[in-house]
Amino acid sequence: MNTVPSTWLGGFPIAAHTARTLRDALVEADADGQRRVLFFANTNFVVQCQPLLPRMASPEVVIVNDGIGLDIASMLVHRTRFIENLNGTDFVPAFLKSFPRRVRIVLLGARPGVAARAGKALSQATGQAVVGAIDGYEGMRAPDLIARINALRPDVVLVAMGNPMQEQWILDHADEIGARLLMGVGALFDFMCGDKARAPEWVRRLHMEWFYRLTLEPTRLARRYTMDIGVFLALCLRHGRRPFSAQSSQPA
Repeated sequence: MNTVPSTWLGGFPIAAHTARTLRDALVEADADGQRRVLFFANTNFVVQCQPLLPRMASPEVVIVNDGIGLDIASMLVHRTRFIENLNGTDFVPAFLKSFPRRVRIVLLGARPGVAARAGKALSQATGQAVVGAIDGYEGMRAPDLIARINALRPDVVLVAMGNPMQEQWILDHADEIGARLLMGVGALFDFMCGDKARAPEWVRRLHMEWFYRLTLEPTRLARRYTMDIGVFLALCLRHGRRPFSAQSSQPA
């Protein structure tokens, strides 16, 4: 089993992966028949998912860094940056396209119609089989939701509900679902179907996509990128560094 060191921020062990090592570790876990739960931690994740901290300690949970905020906090607390920025919008399609076997994918979340359109785009981009798309409104309230998902025999379930709903849902139901890989993917479906625009490549290279999104959705995102940034940094400084003995390598 591949392991990588974890950087503790806000109480969460953030695995210091690159896209390549994360891909390889997830493929290895799949080949070994092991389940993995993958979360992309940005500043909002660290703030909103604090109540879920005890449940994140499971060895099957993998948390990776998403965004410049995690780099800033890591510099403040640990005097080091992450090797590579990882976000679900870039990583998930590339990972699925490179997967060494054909997998069955179910999309869960977002507004009615969005998951279905995102599923078509994802299938075209990756060559993988998207076998189900269930929206986050009526679909999520269906009493037979878990049975519907399992009837589709998914290998991968992508959950897009935002923080902390998607993490809560995955942690609550991972044991009931037959898939080997579950991921919380945030706004991926909106990006895949074109409902939200990605920042230009040069903006992403500068890790400034958050600012681009803020200019497009100032009302929805203003608090996240102002007041909540202060809360995030305060949480990281309050938790500080875990003792070295607590920084066990995180399987992936």
